[in-house]
Amino acid sequence: MSHQMRQEEYVSAFSARYCSPEMSSLFSPKKKALLFRELWISLAKAQKKMGLSITDKQIQEMEKASKKIDFDKINAYEKKFRHDVMAHIHAYGDECEVAKPIIHLGATSCYATDNADLIQLKSGLSLLFQKLVQLIDALASIAKKHASDPALSYTHFQPAQPTTIGKRISMWLQDFLLDAKEFKRLIEEIPFLGAKGATGTQASFLALFDGDSHKVQAMEELIAADFGFSNLLPISGQTYTRKLDLQILNALSSFAASAHKIATDIRLLAHEGEFLEPFDKTQVGSSAMPYKRNPIYSERICGLARFAISLSQNGAYTLATQWLERSLDDSSNRRVTIPESFLCIDAILNLWLYILKNPHIDPHISLKNLEKHLPHLSMEPILMESVKRGANRQEIHEKLRKITFESNDNLIDAIVNDKSFGLSRKDVENIAHPKKLIGCAPEQVNSFLKKEVHPFLKNHPVSPLKTHVEI
Repeated sequence: MSHQMRQEEYVSAFSARYCSPEMSSLFSPKKKALLFRELWISLAKAQKKMGLSITDKQIQEMEKASKKIDFDKINAYEKKFRHDVMAHIHAYGDECEVAKPIIHLGATSCYATDNADLIQLKSGLSLLFQKLVQLIDALASIAKKHASDPALSYTHFQPAQPTTIGKRISMWLQDFLLDAKEFKRLIEEIPFLGAKGATGTQASFLALFDGDSHKVQAMEELIAADFGFSNLLPISGQTYTRKLDLQILNALSSFAASAHKIATDIRLLAHEGEFLEPFDKTQVGSSAMPYKRNPIYSERICGLARFAISLSQNGAYTLATQWLERSLDDSSNRRVTIPESFLCIDAILNLWLYILKNPHIDPHISLKNLEKHLPHLSMEPILMESVKRGANRQEIHEKLRKITFESNDNLIDAIVNDKSFGLSRKDVENIAHPKKLIGCAPEQVNSFLKKEVHPFLKNHPVSPLKTHVEI
């Protein structure tokens, strides 16, 4: 497609702006066509091995022509037949004079389309998992670095208790770790459809092998092994159960929800100056306000995440509306929903890796923001210490409540001057020290990294990405 045509026709924002070349290529028409041909070659090889009259010459011809893809011819055939797989079969057959009679032998369209989909789904999840491991590794380093740096925590976005920067980041990290484990489970468990025939009974293949079901099973296992699948779906109609799509889209949606929540946190913290995104020297924050430094990447993550979450509903609708052994209303929906979901999550991960490559985290600003609220935040530990020294818990609680409302600018003086608390100024200042108010946060961070994150990273080493994505 020429540059001029791209300006005159709609182009997906994912392939044009956001996602990686690898993910875009994975769901491209060319990749789909290549997978169809690889599946037909694998089918022919397995059938030959199981005793059908298929020659080495036919297989060699198929292999030689596998990358000769004429999309003009495929499009012309599809316009003629109104059937996408038949169009690919005929276009491939035109390149394989000797092998043409045995291409797609015994198979139905979903042998090509559904198995190709499962290969793409598994490959797509693997690419996302690789990036998610990088994201987890980056967050783990930041959490460790800031495990003990005090920060103000919030409930309802109102000042709550002191925490640490590392503890907050560990909360993000835990969600992403759960997402990664689900991605990994799906990658390992996704089954191959195999060769099930028009309604899942394998009747056509059983006829080819003169009633020998063992040969049918062996043929399926050979094909599955060719594409790296250890599991075969034992039961199907014409298609693999759309429950698999639902599970995968739900996993992508779950990650998108994590990404949205955490990006929202960064947007809130950016307002407080505690966590700022990378900002290029020539970057413009606003066309009207030159001083602006908006969290645009976190905002973009939120926008894309909402789109991914909305797409996931299609998996449930599609599964729910399948008729008996097969209906075709799923095809047009899946053709859009599945690729866009993967491209969207890929784009979100690219943004996360960019943000975490060089975030601006300032513990001094976090401490400064915390110190503004220390008098109020120290009320509970003051209550505890006063009661430990013999005071009445209910009486002290009531006094603190009144002091909070009546002496907002002189809380410490009011407490020190009231002898019923039994606390000196030095006692109160010691109690109100930020390091004394962060509880077990540093220990929680270090324990979490040691017991959960580091073992995961040890089992899944970070792999460098093949390409750099411009953000």
